[in-house]
Order: sequence, then structure tokens, then C-alpha cells
Amino acid sequence: MNNDLLFDFNVDKAAKTVFITREFKAAQSLVWDAFTKAELLDRWGAPAPMRAKTKYMDFKVGGRRFYAMISPDGQELWSVQEYTSITPKTNFKMYSTFADKDENRELPGSEWDYTFREQDGITTVNISIFNESLERMERLADGAVKGLAVMFTKLDDILPALSQQL
Repeated sequence: MNNDLLFDFNVDKAAKTVFITREFKAAQSLVWDAFTKAELLDRWGAPAPMRAKTKYMDFKVGGRRFYAMISPDGQELWSVQEYTSITPKTNFKMYSTFADKDENRELPGSEWDYTFREQDGITTVNISIFNESLERMERLADGAVKGLAVMFTKLDDILPALSQQL
């Protein structure tokens, strides 16, 4: 990870919300694509040693992504993300729940809000995650900071190659 890039993680238990700010040294359009295209998400969207596998993704309002994080021994942790709002290149919102392999959702879920902005070649991604239950938020927050740090480092590592490909 580039240590001069911001990674801020705050938990507001009263609001049942996690706030994350992360900077990436890449153009906003590229970072947007990394967060919104299945083939790119699968390259960085699970903390090592796990890997991400998208079964399907339809990035549009009302569309869904159904994917798994797969451990080295083959265990699958499935999730459903349903897109509720999209403002191209700057913001998207989704409702996320854990699920089984047949897409039966484990409620309650959480509402994710992503905002993207670029200044001087640095794209800042702000993420807020509102959880329907404090218990779910605490369960997610425990592993989220470590998992996201690893995932964002993976994204840092692939962004230069992606910028060359596009």
C-alpha cells in the first residue's frame, strides 16, 4: 500500500454506521470501474488468501451482484448486493446481505453508499455502511478494517496495470 494515501475507518455505534475513506492514486473513472465491474471486482474483492467469484452482476438500479468469497479450502461465503441508486462515475448505493449458495438471504442486511471524487490524480472513495442491527454492524466491523485494508492494497497493486490496459 502507498502509505501516503488516506485510509480512515470510523464506527458510529449510535448511528449503526461505519464510515470509510480511502484514497487511490488513479483516475476516478478507473477506480469507479474497479468498484462496478465484476471482472475487476473479482481481482481484488476478497481479502487474501480468499478470492472473489461473481456468479452474476447487473450494475443498474434494481440490478444485483451475487458473488462468493472463497477460502483456499473451498468454503464459500455468498452475498447479494442490490443496487438502489446510481449516478455514473460519482455515486452508487446498494443493499447488501449475506446469503447461501441458492441466494436465500440472511437478514438483516446493510445499506452501502459509495461516493467517488478526484483531485490532482488522487481519487477519494467515501463509503458509509448503515446496518439494520447493531449486532450485525459489530460483527462486520470486527473483521472489516483488516479485510478492507488487504483488499484495498490488492486494488492499489492492480490499478497501474489497469490504467495501461484501458
